Amino acid sequence: MSSDPLLQPYQLKHLTLKNRIMTTSHEPAYPEDGMPKDRYRAYHEERAKGGIALTMTAGSAAVSKDSPPVFNNILAYKDEVVPWMAKIADACHEHGCAVMIQLTHLGRRTGWNKGDWLPSISSSHWREPAHRAFPKKMEDWDIERVVSEYADAAERMQAAGLDGIELQVYGHLADQFLSPLTNDMEAPWGGSLDNRLRFSMEMLRAIRKRVGHEFIVGVRYTADEAQAGGIDAVEGIEIAKKFRGSGMVDFLNVIRGRIHTDPAMTDIIPVQGMKSAPHLDFAGEVRRATGMPTFHASRIPDVATARHAVASGLLDMVGMTRAHMADPHVVRKITEGREDDIRPCVGATYCLDRIYQAGDALCMHNAATGRELSIPHVISPAADPKHVVIVGAGPAGLEAALVAAERGHKVTVFEAASAPGGQVRLTAQSPRRREMIGIIDWRMAQCAARDVIFRFDTLAEADDVLAESPDVVIIATGGMAQVDVLENGVDLVASGWDVLSGDVKPGRDVLIFDDAGDHVGLQAAELIAATGAKVEIMTPDRNFAPEVMGMNLVPYMRALQDKDVTFTVTWRLCAVERDGNRLKAVIGTDYSDHRISRDFDQIIVNHGTLPLDELYFDLRAGSTNLGEVDQDALISGRVQNVLRNKAGQYQLFRIGDAVSARNTHAAIYDARRLLKDV
Repeated sequence: MSSDPLLQPYQLKHLTLKNRIMTTSHEPAYPEDGMPKDRYRAYHEERAKGGIALTMTAGSAAVSKDSPPVFNNILAYKDEVVPWMAKIADACHEHGCAVMIQLTHLGRRTGWNKGDWLPSISSSHWREPAHRAFPKKMEDWDIERVVSEYADAAERMQAAGLDGIELQVYGHLADQFLSPLTNDMEAPWGGSLDNRLRFSMEMLRAIRKRVGHEFIVGVRYTADEAQAGGIDAVEGIEIAKKFRGSGMVDFLNVIRGRIHTDPAMTDIIPVQGMKSAPHLDFAGEVRRATGMPTFHASRIPDVATARHAVASGLLDMVGMTRAHMADPHVVRKITEGREDDIRPCVGATYCLDRIYQAGDALCMHNAATGRELSIPHVISPAADPKHVVIVGAGPAGLEAALVAAERGHKVTVFEAASAPGGQVRLTAQSPRRREMIGIIDWRMAQCAARDVIFRFDTLAEADDVLAESPDVVIIATGGMAQVDVLENGVDLVASGWDVLSGDVKPGRDVLIFDDAGDHVGLQAAELIAATGAKVEIMTPDRNFAPEVMGMNLVPYMRALQDKDVTFTVTWRLCAVERDGNRLKAVIGTDYSDHRISRDFDQIIVNHGTLPLDELYFDLRAGSTNLGEVDQDALISGRVQNVLRNKAGQYQLFRIGDAVSARNTHAAIYDARRLLKDV
């Protein structure tokens, strides 16, 4: 038996968990018609194959019709959920992985114009800032109904063969009753701690009456709201002791903070550049004070931190949820002594930001996550090894090189720069986004282990590529910043890239025209504002930086709002003119013909990139496919067999920003789904 603390079994009631690593409840937004069908099952089954002891599904499954999902959640109030959850339980149990689900009523944390258009309900009339609906203050019959619906949902999950359930008591309805910040009801449901806790206790009693005392029931609860007037640590520990004393709660999953705004939620679930495991020691305090089985997850991205959490007695089970989105085989690699092979979570939080923008969860640098039915996490070898030549060592080129090498092909990579990374290396120049370089470093290490040949400081031309006698050529040359979007004065502006690279020094009075809405504009603003300069960020859109999304926006705002920075929406930079030693910005709007002029000493334009595609077109005539991609084959996972030029000597493809300006995930996905079949 291993002596690794993470690999020790843990006894939770009658359930033996084979190690100390779990994924905590989270909703990747993969359900179809509110049901966790094949895509959902495959996602959790992959992590079970990878060795985790417990997978906690849903974040959260809705128990009532008047708790409509704010994104694509499981509908636990429908009987048809039972067979679908049973399939997940059976699939994960085959790999020795326990399965639970988180149940909730969202309360005020939803909208009235969703689902069946029922009013949202809560323990007060106060709306949640994030979701904006003004709730109905619950009546006694509302409370009775919802309590019964919790019990119904728990009974369904027991019937599905799950190992247990977790009740969400943070930010959602049960916590809205529990918190003095969101409960202004009179006794017996409001006022004293026992009254505020009454809803949760009634819910637990109803559940236990239905499922008995052998079925595992835990609570993920707010032990400290970290806000004046809310639940503090003292009261939070008292709540835990009351849960323990009730005899109805089998484990605690500790949360510190609130989720009613993007900044508050980001403090609970930190993104890159923020402190790792910020609430771990506090979770340990709850464990010591209560003696309860204690789970916790909050940016525990690496094995060393997880091992410390268990070895030092802070936690019984450690949640590594985003880490397992980056690499579902963390435990297997620990067991096999291959920790260096674990794909690191870089904290980009593309996963969460996507679901809160009504998308589905995808990992920034693992394109197979959420696509387990079509994209493999483990690449199979090719029957016919080839020579694959790749031009460009950014994220697209490195993913292509890695997948091709895993297929057993000989791989040669040309890169014009002296180091790999492309735009990611530029991004990582900002201290707060330094972790992004993990996307590059991990791939370089994996490529080195597979004997990929790199030729840096080589601006490859067609003759260089052809001299390699390639069977397949992949153009991953990326793009260059595009600033030619003005009526005139393009020669007077710089790009966001120019600032981030250090090629252009920050001015003192700066306009950043951000027409792309991605990280580059805000990163440039952060760098410039830090020098003490006055900065204005302007966009023609009705909101700024839409590609950055909610949680990633939080650190930018914290870095910018205490400085001389303003944000201007619905205005467009049309032209720039020289005005003495200043620059005159001619500013218009898409809403009318109105124009104004204002002076700055520096103007930055962020408008995405244009493909660096000259080499691709130089090589097209000599290729068998003339660069054509069979899109049906690409989407369905079949080999590319386009033949447009019988005299051609190689297949030719381009990927990532060499095709069009997108993001890092798109570049990596391009590479993986193409190269897995080469």
